[in-house]
Amino acid sequence: MRRTILYLSRHKALRNWVETSRAARRLSRRFIAGSSLADALDVCRKIRADGIAATLDYLGENVNSLNEAAACRDAYLTTLHAMSKAGVEPNVSLKLTQFGLDLSESACAENVGALVKAAAAIGGFVRIDMESSQYTDRTLALVTRLHAEHGACGTVIQAYLRRSAKDIECLERERIRVRLCKGAYLEPPDIAFPDKAEVNRNYLELAKSLLTRGAYPAIATHDERIIEAVESFVAERGIGRDQFEFQMLYGIRRDLQRRLVKDGYRLRLYVPYGEAWYPYFMRRLAERPANLLFFLRNLLRS
Repeated sequence: MRRTILYLSRHKALRNWVETSRAARRLSRRFIAGSSLADALDVCRKIRADGIAATLDYLGENVNSLNEAAACRDAYLTTLHAMSKAGVEPNVSLKLTQFGLDLSESACAENVGALVKAAAAIGGFVRIDMESSQYTDRTLALVTRLHAEHGACGTVIQAYLRRSAKDIECLERERIRVRLCKGAYLEPPDIAFPDKAEVNRNYLELAKSLLTRGAYPAIATHDERIIEAVESFVAERGIGRDQFEFQMLYGIRRDLQRRLVKDGYRLRLYVPYGEAWYPYFMRRLAERPANLLFFLRNLLRS
């Protein structure tokens, strides 16, 4: 199912139909704050009232020109300062292909460096997301350099990649903050574990390592069994609930979000906004069958 959805996400005709469908766009609002920064800030204020923090993602990836990359950089700079002005923790997440990595590694580094420097100046934080495995080495190299220069940045490690344990060891040594997720890109079996049970086992092992040796890790999952295992682990080891945070996607497992906050855990939601919503939306459908069923059921009703 997951591989089928990710394959279909590359189908141009399907993409054009979904992007122009009013019903699909309306349903995507379950997972996406809206098209504007004002929409995203409204969501930040709303969830903050419920005791939940946010990281904002201005949607977009694989830009076609350096001018587009610079525009994305400027949009993120605006977002950081707007969050600070609104009394919301200035915390953002970005993709390097959105900042021009496919076009010029040096220009991309300059764009991201400007953002991390600005975040450091206002007490903010930049999470550099991980994309498919062809970008892993370049992403980690840039994050390591920018963290040494400015602090105020971290990255993402995907538990389904076979290399992730070694990557986490390096990040732990450098005291770089890691968001741990399962992974949502199509990868061959020699690079990524193909079996869900293997991914889950690796996720828990990596989570335990980060919780004992990492710098304020973010445990990003909607898997209730994994969350319960993490809760048991931190209780057994006496790890304070202020030493890490859970992270979830906006609009997914709201019941679990409420339970974690009620139980005194820190929780941050990944809140995307903007017009370039289709690739993100399709990955959310691929990650969890319940999301796809929700979408199709309501699409047919509309």
